Amino acid sequence: MDIAKKISEIKQTLPEEVKLVAVSKTKPNEDIMVAYSSGHKVFGENKVQDLTKKYEELPKDIEWHFIGHLQRNKVKYIAPFVYLIHGVDSVKLLKEINKQGAKNKRIISCLLQFHIAEEETKFGLSVEEAKELLSSEQYKAFENIQIKGVMGMATYTENESQVAKEFRMLKNIFNTLKNEYFSDTKDFCEISMGMSDDYSLAVKEGSTMVRIGSKIFGARNY
Repeated sequence: MDIAKKISEIKQTLPEEVKLVAVSKTKPNEDIMVAYSSGHKVFGENKVQDLTKKYEELPKDIEWHFIGHLQRNKVKYIAPFVYLIHGVDSVKLLKEINKQGAKNKRIISCLLQFHIAEEETKFGLSVEEAKELLSSEQYKAFENIQIKGVMGMATYTENESQVAKEFRMLKNIFNTLKNEYFSDTKDFCEISMGMSDDYSLAVKEGSTMVRIGSKIFGARNY
């Protein structure tokens, strides 16, 4: 797998405003350094333990995204350095991120994760739950988080029209929240959707950030 070549090929297919998060989960530091040496510095991990280890061992100008399901008791380990937390799906988790942000004297950027797939296994908020969260006094009191946008995962299926429909749904959710809660902030601007198999569809439907692993690094190592 020519990692640098793959990254370059994918970037050529992406509009300039779409950010590529190279999903390096289960991959060794050597693979990440090949990508890094080619000029790519944005990586995504889904396990806190792996992320903190890689953060310690790899160059400090890497922009680390946490893309997995984050447990509250583990927020403290990534709070000092994480660039963006993709999967926030509860006010309790936000409260912990806010607390750890305050301890580290930084504002932590987050995306709200929505359940857009038909599969039951995926995490995520409904629009009603998100509105309740964003209207709550508790949320309004948080000073060390910034909601930058939304994130979602489509159903794992070969039915492209279903996947496109789910991505469209996330874009609509983004528009609704932007209009009702974030109309005066240009920082609410990210729609993280699209992975190795469906990222071109996601981009067509308005994605600003794609999370691509196997197309860059090959199959996962378990």
